[in-house]
Amino acid sequence: MNHERLVGVMRQLALEAGDRIMDIYNADDFDVKVKSDDSPVTEADEAADALISAGLRAAFPDMPLVTEEQAESHGQSVDTFLIVDPLDGTKEFINRRGDFTVNIAYVENGVPVRGVVYAPARERMFFTQADGASVEEEGPFDREVVGALNPIRVSEPDNAALMVVASKSHRDQATDDYIGKYGVKDMTSAGSSLKFCLVATGEADLYPRLGRTMEWDTAAGQAVLHGAGGQVVRFDDHTPLRYGKDGFANPFFIAFAPGVNLKGA
Repeated sequence: MNHERLVGVMRQLALEAGDRIMDIYNADDFDVKVKSDDSPVTEADEAADALISAGLRAAFPDMPLVTEEQAESHGQSVDTFLIVDPLDGTKEFINRRGDFTVNIAYVENGVPVRGVVYAPARERMFFTQADGASVEEEGPFDREVVGALNPIRVSEPDNAALMVVASKSHRDQATDDYIGKYGVKDMTSAGSSLKFCLVATGEADLYPRLGRTMEWDTAAGQAVLHGAGGQVVRFDDHTPLRYGKDGFANPFFIAFAPGVNLKGA
């Protein structure tokens, strides 16, 4: 895989999808349907998926593609592949809260190694460069010309005063109980894969997820976090979170800056 070309294609497709998503987001109304798993899907999810999928298949026709909105792609058995969540944080989108992202990632041998996370309503874009290092691009964004890039790096956490980020839509008592094991200075909530990016930039130190996620929810954010020096491990045994799992479902996990003294389950 030519990583320089890959990153360029992913960035451009994320911006194009973001423009389409925002056209729908800013409309007076939009259609919301319910999928077979009772999760919502909007016309923005579907439009962004069609755009990104077509672009990736044209650019990388021999690379397996897994995308949330195409159920037929979920039966593959792969460990090197492209993976897409065209609109992560659909509930945030429906409620017009802004914390939704476009996620595109490349997984190699079970590890997300390149990715882009674009939050069009927040005007924030994070991605891994060709060398794997993560950056945040300054807006306004141009599809053809890359703007100023700011390298991002995880924090050097103070374990007596950690900054913790948790889900905005999926917070529960088990998560609060686990967070209670740490010395916490402050807590913030965020939707979608932005939580990974807040750890990557040092705006948070710890993001525990004790709830259902799929690999397309997390791959791009994990790639960005890895490229900023962070880690993502399983909640149960603290081994690295791997990709290409049967059905692409994740176990509970913890994303963190390496200086955090992780607590057991």
